[in-house]
Amino acid sequence: MEVGTVKIAEDSDFNHFRQVCDDSGGWTLAITKRKTMVWTKKNELSNFNMMKIRTLFEDVPASVVYDVLHDPQYRKVWDRTMSEGNEICAINPNNDIGYYAIKCPAPLKNRDFVTQRSWLNHGDEYIIFNHSVNHAKRPTKKGVIRGVSFLTGYLVRHVDHKSCQLTYVSQCDPKGNLPAWVINKLTKIMAPKVTNRLYKAAKNYPAWKSKNQPEFKPWLFPEQMMASLPLYDPADLQEFKMSASSESLEELGEMREEDFQDDDED
Repeated sequence: MEVGTVKIAEDSDFNHFRQVCDDSGGWTLAITKRKTMVWTKKNELSNFNMMKIRTLFEDVPASVVYDVLHDPQYRKVWDRTMSEGNEICAINPNNDIGYYAIKCPAPLKNRDFVTQRSWLNHGDEYIIFNHSVNHAKRPTKKGVIRGVSFLTGYLVRHVDHKSCQLTYVSQCDPKGNLPAWVINKLTKIMAPKVTNRLYKAAKNYPAWKSKNQPEFKPWLFPEQMMASLPLYDPADLQEFKMSASSESLEELGEMREEDFQDDDED
């Protein structure tokens, strides 16, 4: 799947993502914390390293984690880094285009992404991944830097009837003009915390969902998916430019390591 291209994901695309998740070649272990491991890897598409996180979620079935990752209404409840997120259109029952904006710690500017997302449900293995595209309904915003996702996603595998393994891979370029230590620092701080928040969210999801449209899961039911979103119109696809936003220049300044504190809960 190439950045800027909209196409229905094929078996080869899912196999490629699975291989990235399972491959150990070139990856360097950066963090081991409880049941979570974080690796990084250099790549040819960006100066920023790829990141891979793997963790074990006990007492949470794979199917529940898959639902949590999909449910846009519940994401507003648990994902504190998200400032805005929604689906723009449906391509088919297993592919859509969406918008996601994140809040970055000061002095960094906020980022946003427009991506095509693709997913596959095997029953005991679930895959969700995305790549960046441009859509007419989501132009760039002043004060927000448009990031690029080359390949970002989740592989959730069934371990037993009540536990699962989660692998998260991110190959992104946040754009702007960031020194490498900033990303390295944020990776070390945030990676274990994000998985911990997701774990807590998954534990609470069944109770929350029982009170919030419990039968509405368009990621599982094609008829709901196609009825709930407008269809993709190729005329809305815009040329993808890899250059950094002009906003990035305003982000430059004196950045100190103490500006990025590990002050969140474990």
